Amino acid sequence: MSERETARNLAPENIKDNSGDMDLNLNLELESVEELKAVSTAVDAGNEYDASEIQVLEGLEAVRRRPGMYIGSTSSSGLHHLVYEIVDNAIDEALAGFCTDILVKINPDGTITVIDNGRGIPVDIQAQTGKPALEVVYTVLHAGGKFGGGGYKVSGGLHGVGASVVNALSEWLIVRVRRDGHIYEMRFARGIVTREMYIAGDCEPGETGTEVIFKPDAEIFEDINFEYDILRTRMREEAFLNAGLKIQTIDARPGQEREHIMFYQGGIREFVSWLNHNKDLLHDQVIYMSGQKDNEIAEIAMQYNDGYNENILSFANNVHTPEGGMHEDGFKRALTMALNQYGHRMKLLKDEEKVSGEDCREGLACVISVKLPEAQFEGQTKAKLGNSRIRTLVNSIVTDQLGIYLEENPAAARAILDKALTASRAREAAKKARESIRRKTGLESGQMPDKLQDCNERDPSLCEIYIVEGDSAAGSAIQGRDSRFQAILSMWGKMLNVEKARPDKIYGNDKLYPMIVALGAGIGSEFDINKLRYHKIIIMADADVDGAHIRTLLLTFFFRYMRPLIERGYVYSAVPPLYKLIRGKTTRVAYSDQERDRISAEMRAGNPNAKIEISRFKGLGEMDPHELWETTMDPEKRSLRRITLGDAVLADEVFTILMGEQVEPRKQWIERNAMYAVNIDI
Repeated sequence: MSERETARNLAPENIKDNSGDMDLNLNLELESVEELKAVSTAVDAGNEYDASEIQVLEGLEAVRRRPGMYIGSTSSSGLHHLVYEIVDNAIDEALAGFCTDILVKINPDGTITVIDNGRGIPVDIQAQTGKPALEVVYTVLHAGGKFGGGGYKVSGGLHGVGASVVNALSEWLIVRVRRDGHIYEMRFARGIVTREMYIAGDCEPGETGTEVIFKPDAEIFEDINFEYDILRTRMREEAFLNAGLKIQTIDARPGQEREHIMFYQGGIREFVSWLNHNKDLLHDQVIYMSGQKDNEIAEIAMQYNDGYNENILSFANNVHTPEGGMHEDGFKRALTMALNQYGHRMKLLKDEEKVSGEDCREGLACVISVKLPEAQFEGQTKAKLGNSRIRTLVNSIVTDQLGIYLEENPAAARAILDKALTASRAREAAKKARESIRRKTGLESGQMPDKLQDCNERDPSLCEIYIVEGDSAAGSAIQGRDSRFQAILSMWGKMLNVEKARPDKIYGNDKLYPMIVALGAGIGSEFDINKLRYHKIIIMADADVDGAHIRTLLLTFFFRYMRPLIERGYVYSAVPPLYKLIRGKTTRVAYSDQERDRISAEMRAGNPNAKIEISRFKGLGEMDPHELWETTMDPEKRSLRRITLGDAVLADEVFTILMGEQVEPRKQWIERNAMYAVNIDI
């Protein structure tokens, strides 16, 4: 996502030290700043603070005032989260055994329709409120059938806020329920009822389901244009997790028409096969394990490839838990134990020899799916599962069933253990390489690389580092930068493609190791975000094919070995201008062909025959220091693209295709996407 930064208040010269006791939160939203001013005014007026200062937000006003608390952000991820909330309700119907088909459609006008054939939201009067249950679900926070255990035994939506939050953040929303032979309809605008529930028509006897149509509120979201591929990827994931559930996605926007039907009887087995579909496999069969205790169910599917990266996806009640939790912990411990026990039993490991958990997971693609009645997630975004009992269940299943699989499949077991042993030797080699380089360069004493021109500031939250392609561009950047908070790291030539390399090769690479040292947080399992020296890492490369290749190589490295940098939003791509326009003494720059044409027209305003000299920048190296500062580095004027990790599965697939060993998938990808290529050198 491109963002034009106007961060004058974030520049160090504008940051004032109010007192030694106050921590400055530089990421405050504007509303929070205004509230802070209001509090300060009240204090200055004589510390008057009474009941009149307390605000009670009625209905869904709290959601509109603080949308980030409920959907994470108002960016693209938050926008798409609205769809997920509605679909999750349909998925809960599927988990309860009442829904077999779900449709997700981007309508021609860009609005969203979600239809399921579940039981339909109840329409009778809800006793506590005296209102139809349908109205309560869409207008009251923490209202739903997921609290008492009667409506749903297993549910991903724990808090009962999904439907009401979507309603609150929509310009308008229409919900239709098919039940009891009738079609019931209600209409809302920004969370307010605009038409009470009424019978809009009749349906076939026994026909049930819910249809929701909504338009996100442009006053809330940065952009209300949905990306079909993002929705399709998420729906494919849901179809994998619910064997036998059919999910259809449609994009009906003119010129973008697409349609996919996702239906997987094999469930998470097919999920793992799909994760590995562009990789060379270590064993043909997907290993599947499952078990149940009381009302808690766990299933695990896993398969190894010959790559160097682990790809573990965990879910609780169909909700992705990117930060893992107890179910992942139980799996990892059991996997390590099972492989070590098998290795010692078969004399493949010496008495005191062990392979670590990291070694056991190299090249592993795994999906863990658990279902439990009272899932305990951390926060509304549900990033981590906290139920300790599920760890015991998963551990027991993997210990018993993986042990049996290894005994019954000695060829696959030997291949898996050999890979773990190879990984262990490579890890030791990487450790020796790291220590050797530190001794040779003296880096253990804190010495920074020669190619790094550091900044003066030492607070990482105020520091940014430009990773610059080429000594010429780096020279201009060093002269043009603000040395108080901007560091420059020069890179030269093409760096190592880490998709095809082990960690020991990375530490010995003369392009990568200086960057590892400069960032200060380590790599892989040793990565520690708390040691990071800069909270803005900006890739600055030319706007050509070579520059794009270098950016891709760097992003592959960050994704595979420093993923938290991307997850935290610390990685950016600089956007240098493409054109310089000169008329007399006036010089302007343009960042796209469209902007070039618009600026050219503006410069000719009043004089259509005026001569405009337009030249294309050949590279960053040809810019003077002041030009580079004004166009690409000045926080008040520059454009940066933040690199986000919207979907780890999709990102893993793309990096595997573009940077992996197999040529045919890359060729097919290029053929499919060649029409979208821009700024290609001719």
